[in-house]
Amino acid sequence: MHADAGRRYRAYPTSGQDVRLTGWGHSCRAVWNLALEQRRFAWRQRGRTIRSTEQCRHLTDARADLSWLADLPAQSAQQILRQLDRAYDNWWSPEHPAQAPTFRRRSGGLSIPFPGQAVQVRKCSRRWAEVRLPKLGWVRFRLSCPLGGMVRNATISRDALGWHVSFGVATASKPAPPNRLPGCGVDFGVACSAFVSDEREPRLMPPTLTAGQKRRLQGLERRKARQVTWAKKHNGGRYSNRLGRTISQIAKLRTQQARRRQDFTHKLTTDLAKNHGWVAVEDLRPKEMTKSARGTREQPGRNVKAKAGLNRAVLDNAPYERQRQLVYKAPRFGSELRLVRPAFTSQTCSACGVRDPESRPGCGRMFACTACGHVEHADLNAARNIYNLAAGQAVHSTRSHPRAARPSSRMREPLGSIA
Repeated sequence: MHADAGRRYRAYPTSGQDVRLTGWGHSCRAVWNLALEQRRFAWRQRGRTIRSTEQCRHLTDARADLSWLADLPAQSAQQILRQLDRAYDNWWSPEHPAQAPTFRRRSGGLSIPFPGQAVQVRKCSRRWAEVRLPKLGWVRFRLSCPLGGMVRNATISRDALGWHVSFGVATASKPAPPNRLPGCGVDFGVACSAFVSDEREPRLMPPTLTAGQKRRLQGLERRKARQVTWAKKHNGGRYSNRLGRTISQIAKLRTQQARRRQDFTHKLTTDLAKNHGWVAVEDLRPKEMTKSARGTREQPGRNVKAKAGLNRAVLDNAPYERQRQLVYKAPRFGSELRLVRPAFTSQTCSACGVRDPESRPGCGRMFACTACGHVEHADLNAARNIYNLAAGQAVHSTRSHPRAARPSSRMREPLGSIA
């Protein structure tokens, strides 16, 4: 039975366990990089494709010669090689957006994977539990929600705020029957995080950083720039301990910001899937939307700084993550996700169906139809157009010729069905 849900908890290892887990995390990074380099070398020199089955045999021989590799649990190293297989499979799949596997940097987060048969979980109290890891023993974690199924795999990782343990859980849950509720169209924007077609007010994401945290982050970024410049001029490019502490403080603020953004995203997508029979969203391509404007110091481009600010605002609202979460949350609540073409939804009148760019001059918040005089919030108008497209009720008309609008025939849903 495969894992169909995910659970993530805050872990609290002892000081000795923390040191050993840190070493294992760097060892996993080294195994990934060495295996990736071996595959690249074999392809360049011999045109051969190496998979994890062959590399596991090499791993057994290497563990006899390398002490740091022998200290790492064998199951974890084997899981790293299987993850590399999956990364290559995703890259080779034309239906998957993944790029070629890359080397892992030392500055990245640490993670140690384990198969389900290598770990054991026991409950200590109502809010605390422990997981038994090979060669490490029992590690305590905060049981913020029940597991709700059989553990199929586990990963212990560290970010700027501490250690976490994640479980892939097989819940054997089946899609809920249709809830028979009315559908809705949702317009994800920048100024308005989300506007639902059957609501009169937008849903706004609370600030992910307080005013004081924004000032502190700006000061830390400036301090980092000064310290990096000094390191390049006087320290041969080597980072000092002070610079490391500055980078760590920046990472903590960024992690807090990401968690608050993720919290709002989960609450939004759960509410949409739970209270509607189907949810229609635009089939956006955030990667294409956030391509940076080109420019150099010698030949600066036009509106490069403004485009960078817009890119940050778009990514801060996480449109792809919202769509990905709706993919697996909608069946849980008897709902359905419908993707529609994003073209002209902000320029078309939801009342009469006439498309005219002059109905929304610039990037104003109001939409005023030049044909029928219909006036309403621009994002609400777009949300109603999305609803009409998904329901098959929309008719676009231009000044040259009318045409029937329909949902996109390219219903490409994002991958990732694990919560």
